[in-house]
Amino acid sequence: MLEVNKLTRLYGDLKAVDDVSFKIAKGEIVGLLGHNGAGKTTIMKMLSGFIESNHGTIKINNINLKDNPKKAQKDIGYLSENLPIYPEMIVADYLDYVSEIKGIDENQKISEIKRVIQATDIESKILSPISTLSRGYKQRVGIAQAILGKPKLLILDEPTNGLDPKQTNLVRTLIRDLSKDATVILSTHIMQEVDALCSRALIIRNGKVAVDAELKELRKSNHLLLSSSLTKDEIITALLSIDNISSVDELLTEDNSVFSYRIELKDIIEDDAIIGQIARLIVSSGANLYSINKEVKDLEALFREANDLSSSTNRMDT
Repeated sequence: MLEVNKLTRLYGDLKAVDDVSFKIAKGEIVGLLGHNGAGKTTIMKMLSGFIESNHGTIKINNINLKDNPKKAQKDIGYLSENLPIYPEMIVADYLDYVSEIKGIDENQKISEIKRVIQATDIESKILSPISTLSRGYKQRVGIAQAILGKPKLLILDEPTNGLDPKQTNLVRTLIRDLSKDATVILSTHIMQEVDALCSRALIIRNGKVAVDAELKELRKSNHLLLSSSLTKDEIITALLSIDNISSVDELLTEDNSVFSYRIELKDIIEDDAIIGQIARLIVSSGANLYSINKEVKDLEALFREANDLSSSTNRMDT
């Protein structure tokens, strides 16, 4: 659905985006992540056709954006962080205006406007001037204009910014529904949004792709968390027969009869066989096993790791 190849954007001598390539299939919801200034917004502006690249190509539904921008942009819905709304207009007139810009057929325009109004739950505000709306309602009007025309590529920059928990859940449900027929790129600083919606993450650092991976792959760990009645020396002795163990670190505990450990394995945990083996050894030793489970990687920690790894690579390259 979306194919980006060697995308580069220069501002004078500064490479805001540097040789970026990726593909996103229909139905994917991909998180575009990175620190402020990493190049995310520039990438989204180029994908939407708002600015041109200096080098590289963007294909949307096999249409080259640079060669045929009008045709390609008909398949794009874009919500920028700075909401593209006109405060002096009333909501209904604004959505009618956006429909005209997008070239939505007159016979379909009214039903399409009704659809997005219902989808974003803004029925009570359709005759209100946009300037009188709260931040949350303005955000929902912005989302409504982005999804007009049922775009095949939906680019959302901080879509839940300013929304309360109920509105956030509404928008999450809407994005999931839209992804059944569209490709969604979601840029946000809220890691919970990525956790809740995305199956894949593109992490941008210094204008380059630092990480492009499925979240389930990023979360794979080679650490186990274990709680037992065995002391550290006893746990090490009990697990001597397992070659895959690299280290055993004792964690702080307030109970002198229950000891907690973080076990590092030499390999990524691909299945639960190693967990069963450790559990059997502890129980056969006559000790109590209170819990054993894979350590779940926190997305914010993964984000930091990706940036630290990229920093280390950049230092080695210089």
